[in-house]
Amino acid sequence: MSDSELRDRLDIIEVCTRMCWHTDKREWDLLRSAVFAEKVQVDYTSLNGGEPAEVAADELVGAWRSLLSRLTSTQHLLTNHLVHTSGDTAVATADFQATHLLPNALGGPLWTLGGHYRFTLRRTASGWRIDGLTMTTDWATGNRQIMERTTR
Repeated sequence: MSDSELRDRLDIIEVCTRMCWHTDKREWDLLRSAVFAEKVQVDYTSLNGGEPAEVAADELVGAWRSLLSRLTSTQHLLTNHLVHTSGDTAVATADFQATHLLPNALGGPLWTLGGHYRFTLRRTASGWRIDGLTMTTDWATGNRQIMERTTR
């Protein structure tokens, strides 16, 4: 593997990790500027049903901000990264575990889910950016109702 291929792989893994880090730290401006391309193909159908959709990155970050800022805390972990590059495009996969915390009087304070992400990325003038995001949920435990409380 050449030095440039190795650098690309590390940069891609970092961008995917930054998606989780900036989300959990509520660093919305960095999430937008350092992670996503202008448009992102988003597929959360394994969790929410519906259809995949292409959304503007500003809209995606705004929706995450609205939903997750109402929680006390979140922790999104990524592991087992696999990366395939082809010129200025790439596909990366990683397993995830996401824990959400909201103490409440109606049940447990935690909702945790696990599964895997498939990211598509492209090289931009600012570096690698995610332009596709598919989350596949394999399992969940805890009180999903805490998420419903964030939309009120």
